[in-house]
Amino acid sequence: MQYFVIGERELVLAFNLVGVQGDVVVNRTEALDSFNRVTGKGGVIAGMPVTEERVKVLILTEEVSSMLEDEVSEWQKTGKFPLIVEIPGINGHLEGKKTLTDAIREAIGISV
Repeated sequence: MQYFVIGERELVLAFNLVGVQGDVVVNRTEALDSFNRVTGKGGVIAGMPVTEERVKVLILTEEVSSMLEDEVSEWQKTGKFPLIVEIPGINGHLEGKKTLTDAIREAIGISV
């Protein structure tokens, strides 16, 4: 398993169509449980022991990332796999969230 997605039902179903497993979450408790399992804090990943194949890229919707802001920030500081990638949800970008283009523009000072 290389990729795993956590988000709304429609997005998880869409990713399943192309072979990416995922968890549908609707609140912080479900999101945190799924995040902990995928990152190895919970003991199993999609029914498999953590010592088995590890996820390399964890895809989170912006809504889920907002629910888990502290946990995601702490995980990203460790530099471990899985790499966390945020994508817009079904309703588009959340208000106030930077897009990747905005982050690049801010970091290097040129327009992409």
